[in-house]
Amino acid sequence: MNRRIFIGALTAAVSTFALSTAAMAQDFTFRLHHFLGQQAPAQTKMLEPWAKAVEENSGGRVKIEIFPSMTLGGRPPELIQQVRDGIVDLVWTVNGYTPGLFPRTEVMELPIVYKNDPRAANLALYDMFEDDLAEDYKGVEVMFLHVHAGQALHTGDLDVTSLEDLKGAKLRIPTRTGGWVIEALGATPVAMPVPELPPALQKGVVDGALIPWEIIPPLKIQDQTKYQIELNERERFGNTTFQVSMNQARWDDLPEDIQQAFRDASDRDWWGQVGDIWRASDDFGIKVATDAGNTHRILSEEATQPFLDAMQPVVARWVEEVSGKGIDGAALVEKARALVAKNTAN
Repeated sequence: MNRRIFIGALTAAVSTFALSTAAMAQDFTFRLHHFLGQQAPAQTKMLEPWAKAVEENSGGRVKIEIFPSMTLGGRPPELIQQVRDGIVDLVWTVNGYTPGLFPRTEVMELPIVYKNDPRAANLALYDMFEDDLAEDYKGVEVMFLHVHAGQALHTGDLDVTSLEDLKGAKLRIPTRTGGWVIEALGATPVAMPVPELPPALQKGVVDGALIPWEIIPPLKIQDQTKYQIELNERERFGNTTFQVSMNQARWDDLPEDIQQAFRDASDRDWWGQVGDIWRASDDFGIKVATDAGNTHRILSEEATQPFLDAMQPVVARWVEEVSGKGIDGAALVEKARALVAKNTAN
């Protein structure tokens, strides 16, 4: 074979290999849809590193394209149905946007069950998942679950130093369990996805909201509020659970090595890391608010106790409610508390 023929054959072989590689990569391209902006810590600190880890684990055979701010259409409460229907491959969404659809997992949203440690809560969710929570997730393959740093109180002109200050206030919350908390505190819950909160605060539709500090920078909540309030020892008013999940049929069609690339990026250590990410993002968020002149109020132990007493019936209400679905809520509460304590100690 002369040199010209050899080079031609080699070029053709390389081209064929490149085309086949591109086709193979295209076979494993995934669209991940979510509701916050491209610069939100949820994307930059969590979703992008996770996607990169999957891609690296796959040897470059997987590509995950992230679509923020509902750019593929619909509203945030529709995300779970989008992934179940296969409209998108993956979603990051708030479980509570579809009330009652994930009843077992709600245990980690409850006040007094969740206190102030997102890492411990995430590890508890991991440890409970197979035996206690998986039944909630028919139609999807869960990559990972997580909480944020917990619901804290953000208000405009309403300064809250005691339980009585909340009487009659209108407060935003994304979950039904959070709505129960607000009712127990003597306020009125107003449900809305978090991207709708800034104009609601500005127009006086709500007096405040129960959200984490993390959301302050991406939504500029510091411009719409004067006070950020939490309980003694940074205890929160319950929490929100989130999921990153894949369409079940898409998952089932993947070869084992590609599934393993996702599993390895979504292991127990990652669930714990996500808790650290949200704690750090929360700390950054409150700094943004205080640097803007807002007041960060941590209530004393004495002032906190009436809030805890008022929220205790929320746990009992949840236990009774899920029992109607054949779920042993009391056992879930006991197990969740024990695992949170264990993972906090460790």
